[in-house]
Amino acid sequence: MLIPQTSSSLVESLRHRREKLANLINFPVILWSGGNSPRNFPANSFPFRASSHFLYFAGLPLSKAAIRLQAGKLELFMEDPSPSSALWHGEMPTREEIAEKIGADVARPLTELESGVEDAATIAVQDAATWTQQSQLLNRWILPQSPLQGIDLELAEAMVFLRLTHDEAALVELRKAAAVTVKAHKVGMAATPQAKLEAEVRAAMEGVIIANNMTTSYNSIVTVHGEVLHNEHYHHNLQPGDLLLADVGAETQIGWASDVTRTWPVSGKFSSTQRDIYNVVLAAHDACIAKIHPGVEYADIHLLAATAIAEGLVDLGILKGNPQDLVDIDAHALFFPHGIGHLLGLDVHDMEDLGDLAGYEAGRTRSDRFGFSYLRLNRPLRPGMLVTIEPGFYQVPAILNDANVRSKYQNVVNWQRLSDFADVRGIRIEDDVLVTTEGSEVLTAALPNDADSIENLVNI
Repeated sequence: MLIPQTSSSLVESLRHRREKLANLINFPVILWSGGNSPRNFPANSFPFRASSHFLYFAGLPLSKAAIRLQAGKLELFMEDPSPSSALWHGEMPTREEIAEKIGADVARPLTELESGVEDAATIAVQDAATWTQQSQLLNRWILPQSPLQGIDLELAEAMVFLRLTHDEAALVELRKAAAVTVKAHKVGMAATPQAKLEAEVRAAMEGVIIANNMTTSYNSIVTVHGEVLHNEHYHHNLQPGDLLLADVGAETQIGWASDVTRTWPVSGKFSSTQRDIYNVVLAAHDACIAKIHPGVEYADIHLLAATAIAEGLVDLGILKGNPQDLVDIDAHALFFPHGIGHLLGLDVHDMEDLGDLAGYEAGRTRSDRFGFSYLRLNRPLRPGMLVTIEPGFYQVPAILNDANVRSKYQNVVNWQRLSDFADVRGIRIEDDVLVTTEGSEVLTAALPNDADSIENLVNI
């Protein structure tokens, strides 16, 4: 287990986070980090990722550890490395050394955790072995899919309040992740002319992330089939007329994420139809970012994107009618079926393990409207929030070839005109945007997104 270096500023930030939590709740909290999951036998495990709730207060990606928080104090529970582990993993830091790195007040063996569980709240960890341990020690079912109740719900609500906005220590990490992600995308574009498969571009991009001692914050999407929204296959050949959609983000050593998408022409030059659609998506993207200010409803930003896309498609002759009327009947969602973005932080979709508790303001529920049901964030914006803005255009066969959809929208879609854009399977443009007191800051602004600059980056 390699332990990243910590700084006095991080330790101080961890202390402030604990104190803020203590001001919100008056009961003890135990948070588990989780453990390695075996791929096929115990010594061959999947890459470990600590629970984000644990990371927020502990600051280090410790495996098989727990922390107990009460009244602003932190107790660390974990075992010292076994003597035999040095043979395979080298000399490892002791429990006391780790406790000092994170500013823990007490360090104890994990076996002593049982004595401090009375009346403690927790949040489920994703791996089965850990949630089994949580359930046994707390004497109640702790399952990721179970609705939160009682003090666990109170804890989750407090966590949401704290993590919705980012402190300076978090922003330092988020900026690091954004900077490496920008480099990765530039390298991916430059690698495209020599690549034959999607996998080669993916390798170039992830190579930059690995070289910066980071990992990806989610499974990379690098595909000529951008109409498949979460495409994680990389075997397709790159052809001159293709668009390559790359949704790739870096995650720092201590878990903070970036999330960026660019779409570029494999040949290094957009066709006229590709450029037309690209500029529609870019106009929506730019309008949304310009609207970001404290107090603005994120749902209104989504509506702005929907309207801008509808307006652009009307101008191109693909949709027919008044843009606002088209949005009212969800015609835009034929081509833009997902939400405009989501929270970003320790998770790429931050705190979505809590369901809609983080994403939706109290009293709000998801719409069942086509194109609005996938909106992941429905809150007024606050300074310190980090959100993604990611409008797109997709020709998804499952939507456009559906007989009911065709019938419902037969009078507002010019299907013949749409056929002129057959070389546009999917386009998405995504940036990471920090809400500031005055407006916004695009953390990924160093990565150009206008069509001319994209072509230049591919043709370097």
